[in-house]
Amino acid sequence: MKQNMGSIDRIVRAVFAVVVAVLYFTNLISGTAAIILGILAIVFLLTSVVGFCPLYAPFKLSTKK
Repeated sequence: MKQNMGSIDRIVRAVFAVVVAVLYFTNLISGTAAIILGILAIVFLLTSVVGFCPLYAPFKLSTKK
């Protein structure tokens, strides 16, 4: 897997994951919205750690310089 995410992209995804976690643990989101956002946050966190986004690959996109 070749990295296809730049540092800004990775930081934005990690910040999104942290914000969703804070919203969830402070009970500001719940129910279906919390489940959907939680799954999305986990995926964003994993892709930001690895530096590879599988959705970018078929379109040959890269935010890495």
